[in-house]
Amino acid sequence: MEKILINSLIVLGTFLGMEGVAWFSHKFIMHGWLWSLHKDHHKKETSGFFEHNDFFFLIFALPGIAGLFLGMQYLFNILFWIGMGITIYGFAYFFVHDIFIHQRFKLFKNLDNKYFKAIRRAHKIHHKHLGKEDGECFGMLWVPFKYFRDLHLNRLL
Repeated sequence: MEKILINSLIVLGTFLGMEGVAWFSHKFIMHGWLWSLHKDHHKKETSGFFEHNDFFFLIFALPGIAGLFLGMQYLFNILFWIGMGITIYGFAYFFVHDIFIHQRFKLFKNLDNKYFKAIRRAHKIHHKHLGKEDGECFGMLWVPFKYFRDLHLNRLL
């Protein structure tokens, strides 16, 4: 039972830590030296379903896959549980970013939830900047409190 708790805490801690990794990589890598892959996400330079930005899915999936694979080689050691946390975060990111926010698949269009409305608002503010500079709201699942306040103020007006 203790091992299950420890492994669950490793998965949870990794999942939560991935928000920091996502923020850092979005701000300094995607809006930095790999802007060439990310810019079509802001400027819609492609006409098809896929964007150059989708390569980041593969790039960020590799550590999770490696952790799962290597961890399974050694009887589900800590690498497996870290890989599991990374992979679960990747699924959450995909659902929130690609399905809910950008509606790449027409699901969850009308969720009436303050948290999801705040995520959508923060992401909209992020996308108002078409260049790689002057961006804001680089995370995904953690939303600054001002976007909750903005929702409340908009309801009062």
